[in-house]
Amino acid sequence: MRTGATISDVAAAAGVSRATVSRVMNGSTVDAELTRRVRAAASALQYRPSVTARSLSLGRTLAVGIVVPDLANPMFQAVLRAVADGAHERGYSVVVAETRGPGRDEVDVVRSTRARCDALVLVAPRTPDDLLVGLLEDVDPVVLVNRAVPGSEIPAVSVDYSAAMSGVVDHLADLGHRVIAYLTGPGSSPSNVARLDGLGRARLAHGDLRFRTLDCGATVTEGYALAHAVLATEATAVVAYNDQVAFGLLGHLNELGVDVPGALSVVGFDDIELARYATPSLTTVQVPYERIGARAWERLHARIAGVAEAPADEGVVVDGPLEVLPTRLQPRASTAAPAG
Repeated sequence: MRTGATISDVAAAAGVSRATVSRVMNGSTVDAELTRRVRAAASALQYRPSVTARSLSLGRTLAVGIVVPDLANPMFQAVLRAVADGAHERGYSVVVAETRGPGRDEVDVVRSTRARCDALVLVAPRTPDDLLVGLLEDVDPVVLVNRAVPGSEIPAVSVDYSAAMSGVVDHLADLGHRVIAYLTGPGSSPSNVARLDGLGRARLAHGDLRFRTLDCGATVTEGYALAHAVLATEATAVVAYNDQVAFGLLGHLNELGVDVPGALSVVGFDDIELARYATPSLTTVQVPYERIGARAWERLHARIAGVAEAPADEGVVVDGPLEVLPTRLQPRASTAAPAG
C-alpha cells in the first residue's frame, strides 16, 4: 500500500542522495552498506517506487520474459518460479509466454515476448541451431536454459542429460536388468537428443544389454498409452523421458495388474515433487531445476546491469558460456532386481 513517501523522504532517512536511492531501487550495483541503508529506510517508510515512472526515466520496461515450451510441465514451472523470485527482488516484473500449441511458431513467440521486455530467459527452445543463432543475436540480452548452441557466446545453464541417462542404465544393469526400454521425449527436444546420446554410450559400455526404444512424448497421457507396447518389448525395466510419462505408465500398469517393480522396474527423469508420492515411489534423476532458474536469473541480471557474473557454484562444470549443474540418481521403490 502506498503511504505517500517519496524518493526524497527515503534519501533523507538513509542519509544519501536521491540518485543513490534511484540506483538501489533500479537494481544497479551500489556499495553494500549504502544499499542496506536505502532498503531499510524504504522498508520503514513503506516506500514503493512507481513502475511507470521508473520505466520512463530509464527507457526500459523493467520486465523480463520467460519463454517455455509447456506451462503444464512442473519442471518448467520450477525454473519459472526461481527466475521470477530473483527478478522480483530486483524490481522487475515478469512476462511469461508458452510456445506449445498448434500453429505457434517458437521464433515468433520469442520475438513478440522480447518486444515487451528488457531481456529473456529462453527455456529449452526447440528451434534448429542455424535459426536459433540468428534469433539469439536479435533478442539479446538472453540466457538459455536446457540448451546450448555450438559457437555461440550466449550464456546457458543446463545439466548433462547424456551422463545422467548413462547413470540410469548403470543402475539398472547393477540390479541385473538385461533388456531395457526407453520411452523417448519430443523429437525436437534437445534434452531428448542428449538422453538418446547417453543411451548410445550405455550400449557401448554394456555390450550384454539389449535396448528397446519407443516413441512417446512428454505427458502423462502419452505414458499411459504405451503400457501395452512396453510390455510387448519383454523388457524388465523401462526409462521414461520424464516423471510425467512415468506417472502415466505406472497408472496403466496398475490397472493391468502388472507388479512394479516385481515384473517391471520403472525410472523417471526430473524428480518433480510428486515423484516420491507415486505408487510405488518413483526412482528418478534429480535435476536441480530451481537452482538452474536462479542461476539463469543471476547471469541474465549481470548482462542487464553490465557487470561481471558471479562465479559458478562449486561442482558446476563451466564450458565457455555453458554452465552444467550436477544431477543425482534418486533410487526409490519403483526399481528392483528382475524377478527370477
